[in-house]
Amino acid sequence: MALSRIWSAFIIIAITVAGIKFFFVDGENQIFTSMVIGKNGDSLKVKEMDSKNTEPAILHALDSTARFKQGNLVYKKEGTQVVALKPQSANGIIETCKDAVNICIGLIGIMTLFMGLMSVAEKAGGIRFLSRIIGPFFSKLFPGVPKDHPAHGHMMMNFSANFLGLDNAATPFGIKAMESLQELNPDKEKASNAQIMFLCLHASGLTLIPISIIALRAGAGAKSATDIFIPCMIATFAATIAAMFIVSVRQRINLLQPVILAWIAGLSALIAGFVWYLTSLDKSNLEFFSGAFGNGLLLIIILAIIAGAVYKKIDIFSSFIDGAKGGFEIAVRIIPYLVGMLVAISMLRTSGTFDYLIDGIKNLVISLGMDSRFVNGLPTALVKPFSGSAARGMMVDAMRAYGADSFAGRLSCILQGSSDTTFYVIAVYFGAVGVKNTRYSIGSMLLADLVGIITSIILCYLFFGASI
Repeated sequence: MALSRIWSAFIIIAITVAGIKFFFVDGENQIFTSMVIGKNGDSLKVKEMDSKNTEPAILHALDSTARFKQGNLVYKKEGTQVVALKPQSANGIIETCKDAVNICIGLIGIMTLFMGLMSVAEKAGGIRFLSRIIGPFFSKLFPGVPKDHPAHGHMMMNFSANFLGLDNAATPFGIKAMESLQELNPDKEKASNAQIMFLCLHASGLTLIPISIIALRAGAGAKSATDIFIPCMIATFAATIAAMFIVSVRQRINLLQPVILAWIAGLSALIAGFVWYLTSLDKSNLEFFSGAFGNGLLLIIILAIIAGAVYKKIDIFSSFIDGAKGGFEIAVRIIPYLVGMLVAISMLRTSGTFDYLIDGIKNLVISLGMDSRFVNGLPTALVKPFSGSAARGMMVDAMRAYGADSFAGRLSCILQGSSDTTFYVIAVYFGAVGVKNTRYSIGSMLLADLVGIITSIILCYLFFGASI
């Protein structure tokens, strides 16, 4: 029911805001068209002024160039008029429906490959081996899952893929984990405690090295593209611990048990060791390590699965095909969930609701006399729960508008790496197993996201605030 209410609220708010803009805001007569059939990058006419009433700076700039950009508007001359255009930041409903299907089509090959490999690993005993290793910790954190259950191994594979920044592998591993947990779920349409804990930890997005963010910073001309990886690591770790704590309170799980404390301490030490090692590398070696480590380890995992299957003398290719068939079915099954969620998010973005929210926060911060530099990086954080690609676009836009080494540019990068896409995760993972009642999972994920956002802002001021 929570997801249903949120989805309905998104649509109602978006259409209400669009209606207000259409009837009461000059120049927003194209708002309904852009929401339905508009495309990302389309130029929308938002204002038309007589040259006599136009700012002198704009007129002066237009004397030497056909178009002049100021803020998020582009000005151009049309006879005696000056027209202000605003590029559309997201696809409308029709294009978004196509985007959702294209995402699922793109998932088919990835899902097929990794679900097939997972099937081989299960028959070779690799998943059960992982379950025995992680079992003492997970049995305390997931008390409803029997010890040595394959779900432990599936969850471990998902967390490991996330940790290494292997998004393509993390999704099929995670869906397989949800399927395993669904087998233990007595109410198939209602999220179980174990499923909520797993998804909240997954959505916190604990990642060792934010490879894609570093690459985008390098492309944007950052002096040191890797200077944000330590704040990213700390922020995402804080979000993960927050998710664990929030869900544990709801499920009355005691986190002070020795086994849980020992595993958390061990993970913290492992992360600290990686950070220490990576900070000792020079720029070229660090960039090489960032690109090679995760992908190399994934190849080692695939090699271990095949080698284990050869040792166990199982029919490897038949096992692969048996598991791979399920990848196609799952990718098709999640299309309705993904279409519904992405359309609602698209309506929020194209209606201008996000713009009003950002402007409201900025005005509030300024009125309180606070440093408002962090507000320019917030669009990335506000969009991230809804769309990873949109948040990435916001991050790139912040670096382009303010500079890759600006406070806003760096903060947007840290925010991008501090959490996962909450509503996308909800739509895909619960949709894959047919769960309709998500209970308190969305609220818990968003609270963990908030912890990641606050931590990111604090870290950006600590690491970069004084030098900018």
